[in-house]
Amino acid sequence: MQIEQLLVHLPPYYTLADKTLVERAYRVAEKAHQGQKRASGEPYVQHCLAVADILAELRMPAAVVAAGLLHDTVEDTDVTLDDLRRDFGEEVASLVDGVTKLVSLPRVSRADNALQEEGGPAEDFHASEWERKRALTNESLRKTFLAMSKDVRVVIIKLADRLHNMRTLAHLPPEKQRRIAQQTLDIFAPLANRLGIWQIKWELEDLGFRYVNPEAYKEIASKLAERRTEREKELTRASERIREVLAEAGIQAKVYGRPKHIYSIYRKMQRKGVPFEALRDVRGVRVIVDDIPTCYTALGVVHTHWKPIPGEFDDYIANPKDNSYQSLHTAVLFEDRKVLEVQIRTPEMHQRAEYGVAAHWRYKEGDSHLDEDFERKINWLRQLMEWQQDVADASEFLQGMKTDFFDDRIYVFTPRGDILDLPVGATPIDFAYHIHTEIGHRCRGAKVNGKLVPLSYKLQTGDQVEILTARRGGPSRDWLNPHLGLVKTQRARAKIRQWFKRQAREQNLTHGKAVLEREFRRLGLEAVALEPLARYFNYQAVDDFYVAVGCGDLSLNRIVNRLAEVEKEKEKPYLTAHPRSAEKTPPEDEITIMGLKGMLIQRAKCCNPAPGDPIVGYVTRGRGAVIHRQDCPNILRVRDKGRLVQVSWGVPTQAYTVPVRVQAYDRDGLMKDIAVVIADEGVNIENVSVKVSEKTGLALINLVLSVRDIAQLSRVLNRLENLPNVLEAFRQRAG
Repeated sequence: MQIEQLLVHLPPYYTLADKTLVERAYRVAEKAHQGQKRASGEPYVQHCLAVADILAELRMPAAVVAAGLLHDTVEDTDVTLDDLRRDFGEEVASLVDGVTKLVSLPRVSRADNALQEEGGPAEDFHASEWERKRALTNESLRKTFLAMSKDVRVVIIKLADRLHNMRTLAHLPPEKQRRIAQQTLDIFAPLANRLGIWQIKWELEDLGFRYVNPEAYKEIASKLAERRTEREKELTRASERIREVLAEAGIQAKVYGRPKHIYSIYRKMQRKGVPFEALRDVRGVRVIVDDIPTCYTALGVVHTHWKPIPGEFDDYIANPKDNSYQSLHTAVLFEDRKVLEVQIRTPEMHQRAEYGVAAHWRYKEGDSHLDEDFERKINWLRQLMEWQQDVADASEFLQGMKTDFFDDRIYVFTPRGDILDLPVGATPIDFAYHIHTEIGHRCRGAKVNGKLVPLSYKLQTGDQVEILTARRGGPSRDWLNPHLGLVKTQRARAKIRQWFKRQAREQNLTHGKAVLEREFRRLGLEAVALEPLARYFNYQAVDDFYVAVGCGDLSLNRIVNRLAEVEKEKEKPYLTAHPRSAEKTPPEDEITIMGLKGMLIQRAKCCNPAPGDPIVGYVTRGRGAVIHRQDCPNILRVRDKGRLVQVSWGVPTQAYTVPVRVQAYDRDGLMKDIAVVIADEGVNIENVSVKVSEKTGLALINLVLSVRDIAQLSRVLNRLENLPNVLEAFRQRAG
């Protein structure tokens, strides 16, 4: 690509000064990146041109296109931000700064602080080079997201950068391809979706899916290609027929075929548990009409001429999606006796659906609706950053982005009928904090659809939620325990931690020390070195470490996980019980068939499952059981579900037998509930004995569990203590 091609693609409203700015930016980028090559072998400036071309296609302002050309200069060349400020002004320099990766970790990154201590990392608490790079990547993403809350154009540049990197991902090593593609599916595609930029969202999803799950991608792509010519003819005929029918009803409309993208097809196959052939809406048309009343009139005409499919109608005009998407969706049985999906929308809705926030610049002239839509999305970004600013750890920040804003959504009602959207898995506590921080603090119970529910209840779309509050008081520290499942969103967690932070330092110190000592005692840990542990989490003094635990800044879960990491590095692990003997433990790649023994087993060649993949068995006639990946297209097509059997990989060799005691008041189903919790965690029970006092009804349950590490033991004990009637669960020490 040459600069002349980019200049041709620039929006027609660019002035001579705008075009000159873009040309100057190119000359600086070309000189700065001179001699640099990409993994493909092409000159590095080609990447800069490609990013700028994507931005020009979105019709972004000249300053944004210039920043796209210069986006890697500060990171990869001798050009500085001061140079850009002097030559291009504050606006361009600020945009480039927003997308520039960090070259060193700020001290806020506790995951890597051991590398930054003056005295060097403490013994057994060093951070690996891989951890350092991961923390650096997380901090860079955090920096970009914080910058985008001030100027959304930063993230549009970042999305264009990621899109071109994904288009050229084939030139990188396979391991790096998979890592970058997974990050794209986890972070960048959902971000493009929340900002409503469909043009970028679908391509990022398909490219990411291509490298994360190449077998499924090729399977769906080949099936789409098999009938592409026939399907295009069908869509052309369907579009012309719908246009004729609408014209007879006096409705002028643009009708055209809508391509179905590979990743969305895969997601629908997974969600419905059906093979490709069973999907109803691979064919689709889009109908563009003048205004909202005509949308509903057109819908009536379509439903009058063709039979609608029950349960396939969605009104996103009256109930827009959380990214402001609006359209009518329906599916009908068309004249060829095949299902056809129809989307009906106005031109303004179409612009917002395709370009999202970018439509603010692309179609801004005289369109107040686009300005309102833009403001809604910007307010979402500001709301996002309002509480994320207080999250100290970058990985926690990104996890919050995924759970609170990128996960699938549910829609619930307040008692007054207002609609709130929350991530799937949200609880009444998340709902309460979404309404108001004080309601969250004073939440003591909840009614869903008029019935009392536990605070761990997972809300569903359509639920009407009423929060029961106390007059005064604050949240419970148990709400921060991830094993109890009381809080889903990072937003609620941040508010809870802030409440505890405001408590007196001495109170937090005392509570933190008590909580930590109790956890160590429960896990049977003695003489844990706290100084290096505190330094690992970037606390200079042990007292500061206690305070962080007490106010909820530092979760027990993270501490126990760190101990589990150290456990793997040490010659003497914290779990000193005898490990299972090698003779009794299956090899790592051995397959166990649940409920069946002695059957011939072979792996399927179509999907080639590897240890760790989710798997399922298919019982053949005369060839034993064939093991497939659960997402294998051949398995998804199986009609005789009775021949599928549950299978699992063999137990890892590094397992430790640990004696555990559970004290509880006896009740019906107590042992069943305990067994279910232990089984859910993938832990084996080696031995069990129960004694029940006839006088007090107190049951003493002694278990011998086979666990992988101290972190798994902690999770099991937490969940056991959360069972009704259980007083405590702890590890028994010898003697």
